[in-house]
Amino acid sequence: MPPTLNVGILGYGFIGKVHAYAYRCLPFVCDPVPLEARITHVCTARAETARKAAAALGASRAVTDYRRVTENPAVDIVHVCTPNHRHKDALLSAMAHGKHIYCDKPLVATEAEADAIEAALAGYTGTAQMTFNNRFLPATLEAARLADAGLLGRVLTFRAAYLHGGNVDPRRPMKWSLSGAAGGGVIADLASHPLDLMHRLLGPYERVLAETAIAHAERPDPADPSRTVAVDAEDAVQMLVRMRSGAMGTIEATKIATGTEDELRFEVYGTGGAMRFDLMQPHYLDVYDAGAPAGRRGWTRLATGHRYGPPDTQFPSPKAAIGWVRAHVACLVNFLTAVAEDRPAEPDLAHGVTVQRLLARVRESAEKGAWVNV
Repeated sequence: MPPTLNVGILGYGFIGKVHAYAYRCLPFVCDPVPLEARITHVCTARAETARKAAAALGASRAVTDYRRVTENPAVDIVHVCTPNHRHKDALLSAMAHGKHIYCDKPLVATEAEADAIEAALAGYTGTAQMTFNNRFLPATLEAARLADAGLLGRVLTFRAAYLHGGNVDPRRPMKWSLSGAAGGGVIADLASHPLDLMHRLLGPYERVLAETAIAHAERPDPADPSRTVAVDAEDAVQMLVRMRSGAMGTIEATKIATGTEDELRFEVYGTGGAMRFDLMQPHYLDVYDAGAPAGRRGWTRLATGHRYGPPDTQFPSPKAAIGWVRAHVACLVNFLTAVAEDRPAEPDLAHGVTVQRLLARVRESAEKGAWVNV
C-alpha cells in the first residue's frame, strides 16, 4: 500500500462536505490514524463548483466527469456522495477499476440498479463500505453489543422512527430529493437509517406493510418560482413490519413532522430486557434488565458519550456531549481501518443491496396496499 492514499470525492453538496470534514477530523480522533489519506480530486456537476470545492479542500484536481476519478490510476479511494440516481454508473466504474469505495446511502436509486451492483461484486477486488453513520454512535454501538450478548432475550415488539419537518412548508422549492426519477423520497433518504439499524439489532425482515403520503402535490420550480412542478416522491412513510425472528414492529420516516429537527429514535422490547435511544440525546442509551432482582428493576441510563474503542480516541472527552457528525467520523474510521488491514468492511456493498431491495419492497407494499414478503 502506498504511504499515502489519494481520495476522490464525487459530489460536494451537503453530504460531500460531511465526508470531507471527517478526513480533517481524523488526526484528532484517531491514535493512530488507520492510514494516511488526502483528498486530491473533487468532481461536481459544474466546473465552477468543482474548482471552489477543490480550493476549499486543497485538492489538486477539479473535474466534472466522474470517470476522471473512478478510472484514474492516481486515485485509490472513491467517495460516492452524488444524488442517488448518479450512484450506479460511478460505482460500477470504480469497482471495475479496483478502487476502494465509500458510498453514501442508499446504494443506488432502484432495485434494478442494485442487481447490476450485485452482479459486479463477484469480480470486485477493493474494500467498500456503506455510510450508515447512525450505526457508529457509541450508544448504537453499545445497543448492538448488548443485543448480540442476549440482553433482550426474544424480541417481542419494537418501534423506530426518523422524524424531520423540512417539507411541511408548501413554499419550499422542488429539489432532486423530491423527485422519484432522481431516486428521491423519504423511504430512501430517511427510512433507510432505521431500517438498517433494526436489521443490525434484530436480524432480517420477513414482510412489510407500508403507507406513504405526499404533503403537497406541487412545489415552486427553483429555476422559476412563479411556476410549479409536480412532486412524485413521498414525504412520509409508515410501516408495520415482521422480522424473521417473529418480532413485530413499526417504522416511520417523515419530513412533514412539524416542529421536529433530526429525530431518530427506537425502542426495543424483549423477554429479557429492553432498550431505547433518541438521537436528540445521543449521549445516552436507556437499558432495562428484566433479569435484575425484584425491587431493583428499572431503566438505567448509560452515559455512552465519546466512549469509542481503538483506534478511535475519546476526544474531546468521554463526558462531553456527542454530535451527529462524530458518528460520520467513526464510520469513516471503520472503513479506513478495513482498507489498511486489507479486509472487508461492514456494512458493505452487499448489505447496501439488501437494504435497496428492502426499500423496493416498502414501495411495492405502499403501491399495492398489501403485505409484501421481503
